[in-house]
Amino acid sequence: MSKTDTFVIVGAGLAGARAAQTLREEGFGGGIVVIGDEPERPYERPPLSKGLLTGGVEPDSVYVHDAGWYAAHDVDLRTGTRAVAVDRSAGEVRLADGQNLRYDKLLLATGATPRDLAAPGVDLDGVLRLRTLADSRRIAAALVDGAHLVIVGAGWIGLEVAAAARQRGVTVDVVETAALPLRRVLGDEIARVFANLHRDHGVTFHFGAEVHEIRGTGRVSSVRLVDGTDLPADAVVVAVGVRPNTDLAAAAGLTVENGIVVDASLRTADPEIHAAGDVANAYHPVLRRHLRVEHWANALHGGPAAARAMLGQAVSYDALPYFYTDQYDLGMEYVGHAPPGAFDRVVVRGDLAKREFIAFWTARGQVLAGMNVNVWDVVPSIRRLVAAGPVDLDRLADPEVPLDEL
Repeated sequence: MSKTDTFVIVGAGLAGARAAQTLREEGFGGGIVVIGDEPERPYERPPLSKGLLTGGVEPDSVYVHDAGWYAAHDVDLRTGTRAVAVDRSAGEVRLADGQNLRYDKLLLATGATPRDLAAPGVDLDGVLRLRTLADSRRIAAALVDGAHLVIVGAGWIGLEVAAAARQRGVTVDVVETAALPLRRVLGDEIARVFANLHRDHGVTFHFGAEVHEIRGTGRVSSVRLVDGTDLPADAVVVAVGVRPNTDLAAAAGLTVENGIVVDASLRTADPEIHAAGDVANAYHPVLRRHLRVEHWANALHGGPAAARAMLGQAVSYDALPYFYTDQYDLGMEYVGHAPPGAFDRVVVRGDLAKREFIAFWTARGQVLAGMNVNVWDVVPSIRRLVAAGPVDLDRLADPEVPLDEL
């Protein structure tokens, strides 16, 4: 690549920041422009629903690089700046202020936006979502000892916020349309582990329930459910999933289907444009299907993979999906991908009641994913099993058989 080339990265999150870092580490000497619509420099998102809410993480530790890194590496970081269009024929990105940026290569790392409720009252003061650092600060400010918090959605974000809130003395009600938390993802048996964990710490669940209305005069005061139940609320956190930010890509004529469709090198149908992070629906060479992953590790590794591909290197992004959670005294890591309905048996080795186990989601003897709960140093073995062929499920369930012998 020429030193006169300019690479533009739209999205100043972890994927974008790591892509810029990798470009410099790989010797790219051209211009790098990183565009982010938040006022913050790039930061990591896992602490937003964990340590920042409990106070266990120093606020400055969330940033990907220190404040001087971008200038020191000749990276033009433009925060508080929004990209509004991509002109592929001209090779330009148009900004909200009317400026056009020329690019030789473009990386779209635009992330995702929280979904909202279709219920009256969602715009009241005190109805919160969690995606940005500013969102996390607002939620943390609401977690006051003795306050009442209603969380809508019992997915990973909802449960992590519930755990943080209970640790700060907040009364927590969780409203969930399904019969258990994370039921579609984990299945009933493992979902009950998380339901019992939170009940043991004082969380009240409302399963099979929907929000009819969020009430208040100016500020939220209660949540009314469809069955007529009224839940007092000093604050509400809506945690019902996210949607990928694909508007730029779609308007530019790129293929969009549950994210920006890219190949194993994270390249779109336009060879000058790549996508990475939450927004990318990438072909996975190990799992042999397209996959959009919303977890931290995908941004951490996908940004650098896209950067190398932009430099013309041969890239096949084959990192297996990985994420983790910390809730109360439960620590968990999950490797692989087991879509709802794809698994036919969940194999458990260990003790569910003690919350010390490994669970495997399998289909026709093939391990699709594995989760270790309060059992450590087994992720490499789980990765190997996901990438391998069918295994003996009875031996897989036997804790006396070392994972590495399967």
